Amino acid sequence: MHLINSSFLWLSDNPEVLIGLGISSILIFIISILGMSWFVAQIPEDYFLSSQRKPSKWQEQKPILRLVLIFGKNIIGFTLIIGGLLMLILPGQGLLTIVTGLLLINYPGKYKLEQKLVAMPSVFRALNWIRVKANKPRLRKNTIQEQSKI
Repeated sequence: MHLINSSFLWLSDNPEVLIGLGISSILIFIISILGMSWFVAQIPEDYFLSSQRKPSKWQEQKPILRLVLIFGKNIIGFTLIIGGLLMLILPGQGLLTIVTGLLLINYPGKYKLEQKLVAMPSVFRALNWIRVKANKPRLRKNTIQEQSKI
């Protein structure tokens, strides 16, 4: 209880921190709304059909540019995760922003996590709703029976 009271006391003595957090929350909220639609629209419609991620053309054609883009994408992803964590206590779509950040950064097992998320009917419907609004074809995915054969 003492820690909470001292935190509130510190925040009341430093209102610029609250203003900064509020502005950051609003900016990350706007970026996540606009960015989410763009990112979902960029997913190839057959992305979730394979059990293994397909190598991209970037890996073979432009390896240095690919590394620079991966670095930038990971920075944006980590920023969204931090912003999403802040939005859990501040106004904004914290969980959606955290998920967006997790989908951007690179880590082992990411593709399997993406497939598990897309296997949830509500997530799959939401992704396809965004794609329809962006005039993109619906995502396709394997059924559970097809995935067990792979």
